[in-house]
Amino acid sequence: MTLRSLATSASVIGLCLSGAAAPAFAAEAVPVQIAAARDAAPDFVGLGNWFNSAPLRIADLRGKVVLVNFWTYGCVNCVNTLPHLTALYAKYKNQGFVVIGIHTPEFPFERSSGNVQAALKRHGITYPVAQDNESKTWNAFGNRFWPAQYIVDQSGQIVYHHDGEGQYEQIDHAVSSLLKTGS
Repeated sequence: MTLRSLATSASVIGLCLSGAAAPAFAAEAVPVQIAAARDAAPDFVGLGNWFNSAPLRIADLRGKVVLVNFWTYGCVNCVNTLPHLTALYAKYKNQGFVVIGIHTPEFPFERSSGNVQAALKRHGITYPVAQDNESKTWNAFGNRFWPAQYIVDQSGQIVYHHDGEGQYEQIDHAVSSLLKTGS
């Protein structure tokens, strides 16, 4: 690990530790979770349709800061995060930042590609989104909640993980910091 990477890691971890909790599911608070020892991001596996992009792999995204968002259009908490994610994408997309939506359905009606496409249009989502109808990428990440955000640095390491709504300023700051330092 280079001194530059170490400094970036320390600043991102410090940022993450400063945000203690966020409102999420109902009245329950979900704490910010930090990836242990900068885990490598798993590849996207078992995905069906891709919207707004050709199929992507984590390896294809090296050199970029990536926010992987697990969501489903039938989840009110997920829908509440979408304006923040689309604004974040618009703010940083020309600076080496990518949002990848992983649409993992909870209910059978959420498996329909037509319904997903309509949700993307309804919410103005232009970043890449893939359908994970078999929950294979969900499982590869060890994910457990909707929504969940994972920030992957330029070297492919998960440096930030948050479940639920909120922590928008911390997420923005983490992305900004990674883009400025080049990890």
